[in-house]
Amino acid sequence: MAETQVLERTPDNTVVKLGGNGQQVTIPSTLPILPIRNVVVFPGTVMPLNVGRQKSKNLLDEVMPGEKMIGVITQKNGDAEEPAYSDLNTVGVAATILKLFKLPDGNQSIIVHGITRFRLLELTQTDPFLIGRIEDHEDTGEPGPEIEALVNSVRQSANRVIELSPNTPDEAAQVLNSITNPSALADFLAANLQADALEKQKMLEELDVEKRLRMVAAHLANQLDRLELQNRIQSQVRENIDKSQRRYYLQEQMKAIRKELGEGDPAGQSEVEGLRTKLEAAKLPENVMKEALRELSRLEAIPSASPEYGVIRTWLQIVSELPWAVMSEDHLDLKEARKLLDRDHHGLDKVKRRIIEYLAVRKLKPDGSGAGAILCFVGPPGVGKTSLGKSIAESMGRKFIRVALGGVRDEADIRGHRRTYIGSMPGRIIAELRKAGTRNPVMMLDEIDKLGSDFRGDPSSALLEVLDPAQNHTFTDHYLDVPFDLSKVLFIATANTMDTIPGPLRDRMEVIEIPGYTQTDKLMIAKQYLVPRQIEANGLKKSQVKFKDEALRYVIEGYTREAGVRNLERSIGSISRGIAAEIVTGEKTTEVVTKPEVEKFLGPRRFEPELAQRTSVPGVATGMAYTPVGGDILFIEATRMPGKGAITLTGQIGDVMKESATAAFSLIRSRSEQLGIDPKLLAESDIHIHVPAGAIPKDGPSAGVAMFTALASLMLNRPVKHDLAMTGEITLRGLVLPIGGLKEKTLAAKRAGIRQVIVPKRNEKDLPDIPKEVKDTVKFHFVENIDQVMQIALGPAPKLRKPLRKRLAAKA
Repeated sequence: MAETQVLERTPDNTVVKLGGNGQQVTIPSTLPILPIRNVVVFPGTVMPLNVGRQKSKNLLDEVMPGEKMIGVITQKNGDAEEPAYSDLNTVGVAATILKLFKLPDGNQSIIVHGITRFRLLELTQTDPFLIGRIEDHEDTGEPGPEIEALVNSVRQSANRVIELSPNTPDEAAQVLNSITNPSALADFLAANLQADALEKQKMLEELDVEKRLRMVAAHLANQLDRLELQNRIQSQVRENIDKSQRRYYLQEQMKAIRKELGEGDPAGQSEVEGLRTKLEAAKLPENVMKEALRELSRLEAIPSASPEYGVIRTWLQIVSELPWAVMSEDHLDLKEARKLLDRDHHGLDKVKRRIIEYLAVRKLKPDGSGAGAILCFVGPPGVGKTSLGKSIAESMGRKFIRVALGGVRDEADIRGHRRTYIGSMPGRIIAELRKAGTRNPVMMLDEIDKLGSDFRGDPSSALLEVLDPAQNHTFTDHYLDVPFDLSKVLFIATANTMDTIPGPLRDRMEVIEIPGYTQTDKLMIAKQYLVPRQIEANGLKKSQVKFKDEALRYVIEGYTREAGVRNLERSIGSISRGIAAEIVTGEKTTEVVTKPEVEKFLGPRRFEPELAQRTSVPGVATGMAYTPVGGDILFIEATRMPGKGAITLTGQIGDVMKESATAAFSLIRSRSEQLGIDPKLLAESDIHIHVPAGAIPKDGPSAGVAMFTALASLMLNRPVKHDLAMTGEITLRGLVLPIGGLKEKTLAAKRAGIRQVIVPKRNEKDLPDIPKEVKDTVKFHFVENIDQVMQIALGPAPKLRKPLRKRLAAKA
């Protein structure tokens, strides 16, 4: 399969070959060596080389009068001016010098024709030029169908490259198609590839013709991809330019023709008529139509080159595209709505009942908005507030629009910019209605509690008109400057907390609280919604993955501590992706997820029960807190040291919480005798109260009971029950006052493993709102004063020792 055929090999390793042109070529066993840089010469190819080094010039002076046969080898190290054997590649090409040119700068240029590959065994001479002992190399491999297929493939790719390369001469395709020898074809293409010298040297050193063809095919494929991408981009650019030029040319021709006919400027006229038609089709209210026609008449009188022309045209286009008279037909099937809500959301019976009531009123009085028509879903993240809005829209057959208000600080985002500003546009409300194409969508105002305000205005004040059913039928966007009726829009707001929402805005909404989920709720949600969704999202089939209930409970208890289910879904997604990787790599075909698999994919358990450890020493009590992301538990720690009765408070607690701690300490001191605490001990001790997680701000009066209990536990040296948490505000008379957020607090206590809670007696009315699962597993102690708290938290007081009893009696 070689491109040259060996005719004779003499004892001194001189080889006589039959060249590609039919002539005999003698390859001696020693050759003058011409080192070259950054270029590779291949057998059968003709290539120009520049010669500038003195030793190379000496070589040419020596060989030109004779046979003109030299060995051409590419240097490994291109920086070496006088290369040694170690600086040269071992495989080169025996070549004949066809022509020599002397250049004006003293350098020389030669054209060489590669004959055959050789291996350089050693350098036998280094001065005045290099001479080396060589060994002739022959190609390996046998012809067959695979070689033929490779030849056809690379030939097609090379022809395509020639077509896409504008600077390649036409004769290149003819030369390519005339080469029939596979080895010669591989060498010809390798010499002309856009590859670096290192890659070309690897192809030169490859003696197996099939492997060499595959290397060439891979480089051709990459080069072809780049050329086709470049060609596609150039075609797109050229097409766009051609379209623009053609359009401009035709428009200029039309202008010239109509000018000759005396028809004036039709372009602006036709645009005005088009806008007039769109305005009439939009069925605008009478007052809005009057304003639009006035602006239209101004547009006709203004030259199209005027900046104001574009402003008026844009305003008219937006007005004509708004859904002034387009409404979706309501489908108020309450049974179907309930079925849809149950399909998309687990539990939340109170919320669903309120939504059904709202839809029932809509059905009985379709044209009335009425008070309380603006719903506001309040709850921790991940409990399904946004998805509830989508379900309401689907059940009513309306379009759903979500407007994200988190971080909005500019009033113009709600009301729009006035047209006097460059680039002014309508506000978010009008812009979303324009996209929806209907005037009665369900519009969700997401994260309304995270609105801000600065020197640009207060967006929450702008929402007062939007969310007031008595005013929003004449809502005026600053950009439109004409009233638009928003009374048909069903607004639903969402928030994590009501504390940051201004009072007037809060007064316009009917608040529906969505509590956090219990562990049983989360388990059901995971089985019914999260696991199927993540299996599908990660390309798995139900038959390939099965989550055991124990595994899901372990994820809920050990890897998530949240009111919603977002982190739970992320954890299930991580497990599903790990299983997908094992199935794709062939390690497994199916997977049953149990506790060991959970730890395998999610790592060690993140949340460990620490209640017994934290409360096993005197001076520590467990409180319950309400946060915007659900409830949580917190530990109140107290310690004492010798001092003068001072109190220190740490843990980044707010003023109200500091006052609660001071009140608790005063209550302890005032009741020291009743509690059995030595007054002298109190007088000679400094107290330090700390609430851990010091980086998190904390405030509120409901930690009063927990602080009092921690101080009493410290001074009496009796630990609080480890499975007990408490909440409640205290007074200096020892009364326990009611608190808010009981549902969220008890849910958090349940998640943390609490089995008993102390709650103010006046919060007993909130017990029906507590989930049944919590009431079945957590014991509620309703108290009215701190004496009852002490009995429950510390147990019955031990009998006083005689010395203390005598001191107290003497003092009395």
